[in-house]
Amino acid sequence: MRIRLMVSQGCDEINLLHSEEPWVYKIRTLRIELRSLGATVMSARTWIVVAAILLGGIGGTLYHQYAVRRPQPWNAGAITATYVGTQLLEIDPSNARLQLSYELQNNTDTDYRLADGPGVVVMSRMVNDGGLSSQDDVRLAFPTFLPARQRVRATLNLPRQFKWPAKGDAPLQNKLKDFINQRLSGIDGFVLFDQGDRCQIEFPRGWQPLKLASAAD
Repeated sequence: MRIRLMVSQGCDEINLLHSEEPWVYKIRTLRIELRSLGATVMSARTWIVVAAILLGGIGGTLYHQYAVRRPQPWNAGAITATYVGTQLLEIDPSNARLQLSYELQNNTDTDYRLADGPGVVVMSRMVNDGGLSSQDDVRLAFPTFLPARQRVRATLNLPRQFKWPAKGDAPLQNKLKDFINQRLSGIDGFVLFDQGDRCQIEFPRGWQPLKLASAAD
């Protein structure tokens, strides 16, 4: 940088004139350009961050909706059932109850609670085509707790409206047995669906012609 001193006559005024070399100007211009470039880069990064946040939020929302709406497959191997026996009990003089007992095996490392409720549906599996039917009123007799890797007894109830035969009334006893046996003849077993845990339990057929038993409800 050169500094030139100029003194005018009759005046004490001093002017300093500055002149810059071309390289000084180039450096300042370069600094301005770098600052502008930095601002542009920061602006681009900001937009990238904002776009990433928006896309992440949209993707998370879509994934959540898809995961919630997409039904999980039924787990048919977590709990297995083995037939134990059948009983026909008197509820009152006009109603009977067929009880099917099973032994449940929890094949998982997690405890499982099985209870009758809105999310639990028991359906009949038909002999002719293996399809399912909800025409029979089948329910769990009582809530059941299945510890991990343990076996527990469970019971299915099938209530029936039927006049309970008196002792010695063989014709009515036979009629009652025939009625129950006919209702079960087309059934190959029962299937329980726990909609909350997506658990499917197959209760296989194993019953023989019924024997009457009288017991209090």
